[in-house]
Amino acid sequence: MSNFNSADIAAFKDVWVFCEQREGKLMPTDFELISKGRDLANELGVDLCGLLLGGEGIESAAKELGGYGADKVIVCESPLLATYTTDGYAKVICDVIEELKPEAFLIGATNIGRDLGPRCAARLHTGLCADCTHLDVDVPNYIQFLRESSTLDVDSMKWDLEDRNLKMTRPAFGGHLMATIICPRFRPCMATVRPGVMKKAPFDQAKADAVEIVKPAFSLEASDIHTEVTEVVKAAKKLVDLIGADYIVSVGRGISKDVEGGIKLAEELAAELGGVVGGSRATIDSGWLSADHQVGQTGKTVHPKVYIALGISGAIQHKAGMQDSECIIAVNKNDTAPIFEIADYGICGDLFKVTPLLTEAIRAAKAAK
Repeated sequence: MSNFNSADIAAFKDVWVFCEQREGKLMPTDFELISKGRDLANELGVDLCGLLLGGEGIESAAKELGGYGADKVIVCESPLLATYTTDGYAKVICDVIEELKPEAFLIGATNIGRDLGPRCAARLHTGLCADCTHLDVDVPNYIQFLRESSTLDVDSMKWDLEDRNLKMTRPAFGGHLMATIICPRFRPCMATVRPGVMKKAPFDQAKADAVEIVKPAFSLEASDIHTEVTEVVKAAKKLVDLIGADYIVSVGRGISKDVEGGIKLAEELAAELGGVVGGSRATIDSGWLSADHQVGQTGKTVHPKVYIALGISGAIQHKAGMQDSECIIAVNKNDTAPIFEIADYGICGDLFKVTPLLTEAIRAAKAAK
């Protein structure tokens, strides 16, 4: 559109979330991003809008987004949008953004989101921060985040409290550093957000009933799409569901004296709890566990009911990926290990001796019921 200028920052308003659907079903990441988007919109004093694209009838899914905090849901329906294509989705999204001008646009870092985000950012002539694990607008909130998650002396730094830029934090240099990116000269500020890192808000039926549905005019022809999806094949691959697990038993470098034995102990404890086995980055880098087991900023961010850390010292990157667990139990021989700083229960001892006792105690408690 000729009147679109990404550098005209004053013309942009509202927070948008791209709400991914597959076969008409909303993805869990949508509710996480809507919940976080609600916080950001409150900080900016603007509306939160979900952007939902799909085939005919997709509007029926829009109300659910309101229940997690959306003020409006922008719905674009077309038979050409029923199945995801980069060309079709990118054209419609960019056309709608050029018309309505949001100041922030969040996309889940799923396979579709990772494909779609860069294409849209390039067309809109704005920046994109990929694979974010934390988002802030409000400067005091961001300062508090730095106090809890970094070693910076934030109190000695100068801050612009009126700064409205979206502060997008993501791992850098292989997870050894956390970088915060801003996009001060162009809008919308765009970020893809790692699934599982944002907490989903409780569903509110009253808000779902009150959400406003907006159906903007857009044009999409078959000639706009240069690829044809002839078949969608679902591949079944067994992966560890860390994000959905209520109980996680993670192992760290402390199992090094008997790797197979340490993993077996963790598996037995996880089995008694009905949970899964996770690991610190050290266990993945050493090849002891596959990458889908990794917990931390370069792995998965988890919020289980119980998180048991066996032989994990508690580096900042690992703590950031599990510190919001409801209950944290740490077992480590080093009584000064950082993991004890966030643990609800800490056991200073050899994990090879302590873990069998935990497993037996849980087994006995279950038998007594």
